[in-house]
Amino acid sequence: MTDDAYLFLLDDASAQLGVSPAAVGELACMETPAVRAWLDAQGTTPASPHLRLLPPEETAAVPEGAERLPVPLSEEELSRLRHQMVPEPLARVEQELLAYRDCADGRDGLIGKALAAGVAPHRIVELTGVDPATVTSAASR
Repeated sequence: MTDDAYLFLLDDASAQLGVSPAAVGELACMETPAVRAWLDAQGTTPASPHLRLLPPEETAAVPEGAERLPVPLSEEELSRLRHQMVPEPLARVEQELLAYRDCADGRDGLIGKALAAGVAPHRIVELTGVDPATVTSAASR
């Protein structure tokens, strides 16, 4: 696994792999000379429907032979990217987990709900900032 996300080009723009960088919002890496030069060399633009982005833990899914470029993302950018990657029911639960950062009331119930919905424990830790042991404890109840 790499620590970098990957920009890559798909031959088929209708493929459901990765996320369009535009869907994630502003990304600092898109303005770097390296990304600009790579896009120019590929004859594409940041708005291309063929341009996709995957987080570090998903980069093995980049098709073999696809043009690709590793890009560093901030923690906030990575969180937005990961949020765009999840199906809608999980996205709603993830939004609740993000909101949880401001309020601890009902923590175990919310963590249990997230686990039951299929949110991975490491993702719950990332979204809430709680200790991994707290997630494990809530899962066992």
